[in-house]
Amino acid sequence: MAPALALLLLCQVALYTTVTSKNVCGRPDVADGIEELTLNRVYEVGDQVNLVCERGFLPSTATPRKLTCTDTGGWTPSDLACSPKMCPIPRPLQPLAMGRTEAPFKSVLNYTCDDGYVMQGANESRCSHDGTWSNPPPLCKAVNCPLPKSPRDGRIVFDKPVTGSTTMYGQGWTYECNPRMAPSYERGSCMADGSTTEPPLCREVSCTIPTGIPNGFITFAVMRQHGYKETVKYACNEHYILDGEAEIQCQNSGNWSSKPVCRVPCAVGIKRGRIFYNAKKLWIGDLKPNRVLHGEHVAFYCLNRAERCGYPVASTCNDGTIPIPECFEEPGKVEYTLRAKTLPSEITMCATSPPARPA
Repeated sequence: MAPALALLLLCQVALYTTVTSKNVCGRPDVADGIEELTLNRVYEVGDQVNLVCERGFLPSTATPRKLTCTDTGGWTPSDLACSPKMCPIPRPLQPLAMGRTEAPFKSVLNYTCDDGYVMQGANESRCSHDGTWSNPPPLCKAVNCPLPKSPRDGRIVFDKPVTGSTTMYGQGWTYECNPRMAPSYERGSCMADGSTTEPPLCREVSCTIPTGIPNGFITFAVMRQHGYKETVKYACNEHYILDGEAEIQCQNSGNWSSKPVCRVPCAVGIKRGRIFYNAKKLWIGDLKPNRVLHGEHVAFYCLNRAERCGYPVASTCNDGTIPIPECFEEPGKVEYTLRAKTLPSEITMCATSPPARPA
């Protein structure tokens, strides 16, 4: 029994050796765009494969490329290349495509409309295998709103003329009330969802007796309560600069709009030295009175020790304060009196100013 079993095992080994010793080729590696569904997993030596492009791709040659399975288990080379077909990008969209005029097969265009516009058509289009888009570009149509309702005891003033029974998205208007009355809010519009602002309430509104401002005064006003949209005007004392709107208005909230501020002039805080002010070079003693208005600029002269030259650094008067640049060194009495020509303001000016630390 044992010899028969040994013979059977030897036959099986011989059979296995005979089958597996024959070289075969696996599925060939192909480039993108080449049809793979028709390829087998295993080929015998001498088998040939015709390579073709997938639908939606163009071959680099008119004749099919053939591959042959060689006895080494490899494939003969092929130079077939498949490029995707192109769809022309609609001209209005080309600026958004960074100058491109075509898109390759399988590309997708997604469309959106701005707020206040409704899309008519498909919001997506795909580049098809035949070089056309699956859907044309949609249209974005502006939302229409019904005409707004006027407030009781008031009316509506449109920003632009309106015709018909509707108005377009973005159209705005102002609500006005009869004399001595104010709307609870003043503005309305046609909104993105196609609705309009509800009309406000008209009610009597008054503002308290206006008060003065530091370093300024009310130019003319009767000291009484004021009604909606009545105004009061302010001015500043001499040498003070008005910052803000000179005229304030009684608002629909019953409060005044913001009052202006009178900004304080500055005194230049050095005793000795020269400055550049109002397009003139002045010794500080010649600045009479020592006063610079809010917002005006003054240049101080600093020394570049490495180059032995002077350079100006500007500073600005801000509500009573004018900072002195850190690089400025005020000369002593002797230097200022006897050696004034050696000061940074009097020596050669630097060709370029070094970066100065902020004043």
